[in-house]
Amino acid sequence: MNYQLADVAQVSMRKPRRRRWLARIAGSLGALVAVFATVAIASGWRAFGKRPSGARRARMERSPQWQRDAGKFRNPEPMENDMVRAILGIFGASPFTTPSAPVPTAQVDPKLFRVSPATGLRVTWLGHSTFLVEIDGHRVLVDPVWSPRISPMSFGGPKRWYGPLIALGDLPPPDAVVISHDHYDHLDYPTIVAMKDWNTTFVVPLGIGAHLEYWGVPAAHIVELDWWERASVRGLEIVATPARHISGRTFGIGDAGTLWSGFAMIGREHRAYYSGDTGLFPGIKEIGDRLGPFDVTMIEAGEYGRWWSDWHLGPEQAVLAHQLVRGRVFIAAHWGLFTLAYHAWTEPIDRVLAAAAKSGVTAAAPKPGQSIEPQALPSLERWWPQLPGKSFEEDPIVSSHTDSIRGNQFKSP
Repeated sequence: MNYQLADVAQVSMRKPRRRRWLARIAGSLGALVAVFATVAIASGWRAFGKRPSGARRARMERSPQWQRDAGKFRNPEPMENDMVRAILGIFGASPFTTPSAPVPTAQVDPKLFRVSPATGLRVTWLGHSTFLVEIDGHRVLVDPVWSPRISPMSFGGPKRWYGPLIALGDLPPPDAVVISHDHYDHLDYPTIVAMKDWNTTFVVPLGIGAHLEYWGVPAAHIVELDWWERASVRGLEIVATPARHISGRTFGIGDAGTLWSGFAMIGREHRAYYSGDTGLFPGIKEIGDRLGPFDVTMIEAGEYGRWWSDWHLGPEQAVLAHQLVRGRVFIAAHWGLFTLAYHAWTEPIDRVLAAAAKSGVTAAAPKPGQSIEPQALPSLERWWPQLPGKSFEEDPIVSSHTDSIRGNQFKSP
């Protein structure tokens, strides 16, 4: 009996020691997290940008998209995403989310831009959502990203699969730079700082100008637009178009505090549409009705997931969006440069081409760095490898509240 009491006493003594040991480990881990967070915040402080205030904020609050009680912008339809399942999707991630070999690219020759496109319209895809659009004698640079990583920190975050295909200084001077929203893969702090003294006009959705001014872009070079508003830049009409997405640069703090949009570029003879990031929504047809038809559309079709399908279109819905806006030639955007989702990196373009063939849509698939003229398309070249990927039937990307516009072929199995 005495031995039993001694054993109980020893166990009782071990419990406080174990608790103290666990507390020390937890404290050490907490300290490491705090140090990392401090370093991350300090290193990325300027990259986080600036919150809109003063007259800029007052203008935002007058927008029909502004939700006064919440103090932020709202979407045309509710955003219904299962973020727990989205995060857990990592356990079913494709083994091919990142290329295992160098991605085939076309190095851009600056001399190309000395000669205007014969058809009056030329599009150069520089990876992900960065495009140079030459339209009726004007140049528009779309969502420029030249940094090695898309992150507020230089030491962490998604890394490019290949370097910039042309130096910023070798680009032909753009008449306008359009930025769809302030996520890091679209609004890149180091790139904007490098461009801040350019003699160009930055056309952005409401609130984004606060970031640009904070980073040194002169206020006189910034034009902020609400949905359906337009700017005339040296004779080219640029219209901010509705989108279904969200904004934010501070990891959930202040999301939707700036607006997001797509853009229509309207020249004397040609029209181009860039979707920005968006889920499908019924109002996308209105873009085509009011501003189409478009000679070319650049619509985000990659980096998607089944459980967050209100954030991004996915391949099949991107092809449908092209039809709804009355596009003639479709180019997939938002793929081919960063790993931001769990699907195989080649899956978006394979699914786009399958959906386009099924729907009778003309889709181009330029190599990163390649320039194409939509009215004089080259033959389709498969420059990406054949990798296993999922089909729509296996992994349907279906935005909510869109039954009225999707049609039978896009219904979730």
